[in-house]
Amino acid sequence: MSASIAGTSQPTPRTSAMAATSPTGAAAGALPAAGTAGVDSALLLNGQKAVTIVHNGTPYRLQATKLGKLILTK
Repeated sequence: MSASIAGTSQPTPRTSAMAATSPTGAAAGALPAAGTAGVDSALLLNGQKAVTIVHNGTPYRLQATKLGKLILTK
C-alpha cells in the first residue's frame, strides 16, 4: 500500500519563460533598460570562453559557464 507524505515536493517543470532563453541565458527578445547601451555577449566573447575587459585601468575577466551564465571577476 502506498501512502502520500505531506511536505514532499516534485521537481518543478520548466516554464515557457525559462524555455525561451538564449544560449547566454537572456530571455529571447529581451532588450536593455531604457537609457542603457546593450551589447550581445557573443560579440564580446567572440567565440571564446573568456575575455578581459579593462574598466578605468583595472582588468576584469568576463567568462561564460557551461550553463550559459556569465561571471565577471576582478
